[in-house]
Amino acid sequence: MSQSPIDASFNGKCVWVTGAAQGIGYRVAESFAALGAQVIGLDCQTHSEGEQHFELVQLDVSRQEQVQAITAQLLQRQCGPDVLVNAAGVLRMGTVADIELADWHTCMNVNVNGVFYLLQALMPHFKARRRGAIVNVGSNAGHVPRLNMAAYCASKAALASLSHCTALELASYGVRCNMVSPGSTDTPMLRNMLGSDEAVMATINGYPDDYKLGIPLGKIGQPQEVANTVLFLASELASHITMQDIVVDGGATLTA
Repeated sequence: MSQSPIDASFNGKCVWVTGAAQGIGYRVAESFAALGAQVIGLDCQTHSEGEQHFELVQLDVSRQEQVQAITAQLLQRQCGPDVLVNAAGVLRMGTVADIELADWHTCMNVNVNGVFYLLQALMPHFKARRRGAIVNVGSNAGHVPRLNMAAYCASKAALASLSHCTALELASYGVRCNMVSPGSTDTPMLRNMLGSDEAVMATINGYPDDYKLGIPLGKIGQPQEVANTVLFLASELASHITMQDIVVDGGATLTA
């Protein structure tokens, strides 16, 4: 099992990670496990993409009744989280004019509603503990508009606002809540969208006709690079950081 370069221990801590079967969620779950945490992965899939060092519990976060039932079961097992990472996400392509209504609702139900359901179910737990960390995985697409990605951009922007409101509500209880917003990252989602090495290079170089900048660092991000940021925000190294959104995209989102 690969080791994270971040010098932070999660021994004795319980960490819940949604979307843990693949992509960024899988790498986050494995990284926490490598640092000594008891990791509960939550995913609608029953098998992870690689060697697995954590428990994987089947859960469709877009279904509120499932979220409530699974949360109650895990809390009864004394597996309440010290850290919650909401990494589950879906991408459905389409413009405002032509996106299928079902695709719009799928993006909202997974990317926003699923996080809301978990946060609401676990709010009493975090308030009672008076400590803990929550990290929500968004996207740089929540910071800048993208052609043909209306539902995804809107859902990630909504997630950012939800994350900040949650941070404000939990601050007086000693619970921190932050956001990590990756750019183009080498995940199954990105590979399915791009489809070829030529498309990957075009993403790195940018699409001027689509008003999309390239990546100044000249490479696609790796899931571990995003996971490292999640680990930092969940650790005591970030003990005075809350209500923030760290963009991890190689400089693709130019900000002043």
